[in-house]
Amino acid sequence: MEKLENSFLDTIIASDKKLLIYLNNLGNEQWDATWLFITNQFNWVPLFLFVLILLGKAFGVKKTLFSLLFIALIVAFSDQFTNFIKNSVGRTRPCNTFELQEYLRVFVYKPRGKSFWSGHASLSTTFVTFIILLLRKYYKFIYLLVLFPLTFGYSRIYLGVHYPLDVFSGYLSGIILGTCFYKVHKYLTKRIFDKTVIS
Repeated sequence: MEKLENSFLDTIIASDKKLLIYLNNLGNEQWDATWLFITNQFNWVPLFLFVLILLGKAFGVKKTLFSLLFIALIVAFSDQFTNFIKNSVGRTRPCNTFELQEYLRVFVYKPRGKSFWSGHASLSTTFVTFIILLLRKYYKFIYLLVLFPLTFGYSRIYLGVHYPLDVFSGYLSGIILGTCFYKVHKYLTKRIFDKTVIS
């Protein structure tokens, strides 16, 4: 049984590496600067400001401030939880893995730290899942926010700093965490403001 499990895991890891190499090599120098821009979280500030405006219009000042404090909690928790997972698993980033160097498009951009799972994918998906659940009643177009984690996460594969499985796992964890945070936020909002404003 143990050999079977190891064989299955080895197959997944090998497939993950092959998919990374394929996707990474789809890139070219003309698009490198674009994806380097996309992968920088600070370049998404206009999107965050737009979400802040939407929150303000939907909930007013007090509930928006409460939601912002909650989002700060989400960011802190997601960051620490991701670091815990990365340090526990200890998977080396593909860009820092010697045997993959000849197969990947090498960039100057080589972040340190571990690879599994992608913090970019996890945090962005947690944030977007939370915001979509929070604002879906007020804005139908809010579902377009899924484009943020999709492009944000793919940038990590394009740049060779994460495996596809790292990004997919980050997406999955983000959906779970975002949903859980939404439920807690919904409960606390009812208790604090003594009425149901979010469904």
